[in-house]
Amino acid sequence: MSTASVSVPAPQDTEDAAARRVDLPVEGMTCAACVRRVERALLATDGVRDAKVNLVTATATITFDPAAAPAEALVAAIERAGYGVPERPAEPAGAAVALAGRAGAAEESLDRERRALWRDFLVALALSAPLLVLGMSHGRIPGAESAGGRLLQLALATAVVFGPGRRFFRLAWAALRHRAADMNTLVALGTGAAWVYSAIAVVAPQLFPHAGHGAQPHVYFEAAGAIITFVLLGKLLETRARRRLTDAVRGLVALQPRTARRLRGDLEEEIPAAELAPGDLVRVRPGERMPSDGEVVAGASAVDESMLTGEGLPVDKGAGAPVVGGTLNQSGQLTVRITRTGAGTALARIVEAVEQAQGSKAPIARLADTVSGVFVPVVLGIAAVAFVAWLIVDPSAAGLAAAVERFVAVLVIACPCALGLATPAAVAVGTGRGAELGVLVKGGTALEAASRVDTVLVDKTGTLTAGRPQLAAVKALAGIPEDELLRLVGSAELGSEHPVARALVEGARARGLPLSAPEGFRADAGRGVVARVDGREVRIGTARYLAELGIDAAPLEELAQGLAAHGNTPSFVAVEGRLAGLVAVADLPIPEAAEAVAALRRLGVRVAMVTGDREATARAVARQLGIDEVFAEVRPEDKARIVREERERGRIVAMVGDGINDAPALAGAHVGIAVASGTDIAVAAADVALLRGGIAALPTALGLSRATLRTIRRNLFWAFIYNVVGIPIAAGALYPLTGWLLSPVLASAAMSLSSVSVLLSSLRLRRFGQAG
Repeated sequence: MSTASVSVPAPQDTEDAAARRVDLPVEGMTCAACVRRVERALLATDGVRDAKVNLVTATATITFDPAAAPAEALVAAIERAGYGVPERPAEPAGAAVALAGRAGAAEESLDRERRALWRDFLVALALSAPLLVLGMSHGRIPGAESAGGRLLQLALATAVVFGPGRRFFRLAWAALRHRAADMNTLVALGTGAAWVYSAIAVVAPQLFPHAGHGAQPHVYFEAAGAIITFVLLGKLLETRARRRLTDAVRGLVALQPRTARRLRGDLEEEIPAAELAPGDLVRVRPGERMPSDGEVVAGASAVDESMLTGEGLPVDKGAGAPVVGGTLNQSGQLTVRITRTGAGTALARIVEAVEQAQGSKAPIARLADTVSGVFVPVVLGIAAVAFVAWLIVDPSAAGLAAAVERFVAVLVIACPCALGLATPAAVAVGTGRGAELGVLVKGGTALEAASRVDTVLVDKTGTLTAGRPQLAAVKALAGIPEDELLRLVGSAELGSEHPVARALVEGARARGLPLSAPEGFRADAGRGVVARVDGREVRIGTARYLAELGIDAAPLEELAQGLAAHGNTPSFVAVEGRLAGLVAVADLPIPEAAEAVAALRRLGVRVAMVTGDREATARAVARQLGIDEVFAEVRPEDKARIVREERERGRIVAMVGDGINDAPALAGAHVGIAVASGTDIAVAAADVALLRGGIAALPTALGLSRATLRTIRRNLFWAFIYNVVGIPIAAGALYPLTGWLLSPVLASAAMSLSSVSVLLSSLRLRRFGQAG
């Protein structure tokens, strides 16, 4: 792509007045090696002070001196490294739309990459299928070994290698120019060697010793086609997993309303939320989200802030109370003065925290990529030594053909087919078995991380508890039956939309109590409600609310404090001006939570609770579940900090949650685990989603991951062992002692056998979790 066609976003100021920062989308990255290559290319550009590349968001964040490095030079550096910079509209620095712009750019880049992979995979599959049939028939298909049949194989293989396979050669060339080697190098070498050898065998068979005996030299076109097809399939599955990770940022951005109702005197106008400025007054109706951070100037309501705090109960808001953009207004109309917009809002900071956590999460070392950095030059060296040695022994034309055959045999047996299948085959079977058991695992990195977890940090609300208030206690004083007290309370609360009121109504209905329509209902936000039920005045609220009416709640104060200490929210009840009793609601632990905690401990895993809820409530729930460690009253950024601190202590950390407030911590942990009852954003930010059974499925998820890692290790052993044994034989190193030689035909068979062993080993995971 031409650098002139790219519209570069406006640079952002940094602390250094001379430096600027810009975010550029990067297309074509597939692994950690790609990230390092782009970073090295950028850092080698004059004027670039810092460069950080995020594989998940496909974005390069660059700090540079515009006087020394124009933005076009940055794009050129990325393209010289072998990657693309798709065209993208400029974004004003700090604008609210920048969040959506970054998420949209990452999504578009992944969509383009996935479409290209699908196209190449389908083409490769269509061309490789007849290649495999012809190549593996070994002459049993009439005409397969004729001149026409071999030319047909050459045509099909050429279309695969230089069509869908061109991406591997391009990336391998880019790696070579940067003096590096990766899996693309192995794929390019293996398929290239097989194609070149086979092409020469077709167009110039007389160069091979077989031709002198009237036999046709063997060709390996099917190997070249199959390798490219299998690797493209693996890349396609990997791209699908990366797409799910970007859903987290996109879901967070979606929480900010697109429009807002701005007040100009007595007039109300609907404008794009991105146009709001500090000081603007906006009106927020029930059921709408706050367009930005601000302060209530008029009205009263209950606002659901669980996206930030994890607190299951909504927070009452009145004049002077702060509100946060993206939180949900539930019951009343509010007039809000905007205090922060764009990148300064709490929602924008959470988006940034998720992006940074995903980008900074160190990828688990991919053994295949790591080994290939040494393996490729070693294999090339062995092949070259074998070629030279055989040529020295016999410098004739026949000796040259034999030397070429040794060279190709080494490269073919070293082809990374089994190495490339070792991890994805186990991951594919493991994740498939996980889906059958109700555990969604997003790729091999998540499985490998989960297998090593020794510390689980778990959110309370919605994970260990139901996530919504429920009736927990009813206490009636002498003179009124308990059911009658609850009937009066449930009837009075019929007029309220507050979640606590709904819990009381549902609790009364669950006991089969007949409720009456209230009259004269009136709510005093944050304090209590009053209504007439069957001609009697019923008041429900705080002790202070009743005290203002001359009603003394002291007889029930000790009970109320005890309930509060155990995580309940108590409310006093007065009937006809006299204290009648007390009701309490609570977010109760789910029945299977205690067993899940016990099962984790049996696996040797340490469990701690991390929640935005109140200290007393959190500790009360923890005691019921057998959890000793509690981090309470923490905000989203604090959860991410706790995860980071645990990691710095050397622990392998899993974070389990269900809310938006958990997203930064889920992304920052070694493995983030979301329960399916949670928000889409939590599930998107997590590496593992428990689709059914909630927290009870967590021990299964960790057990499956451990079994999968054992399988991966076993697969890698079989993938390498045939190389260790086969390469010396293919090179002819044992020929002087034993007379053994490994022809390219047998090398290809050994390669296939290693792949079969890897697949059979992986299929054993299908039995995980079965009795016996």
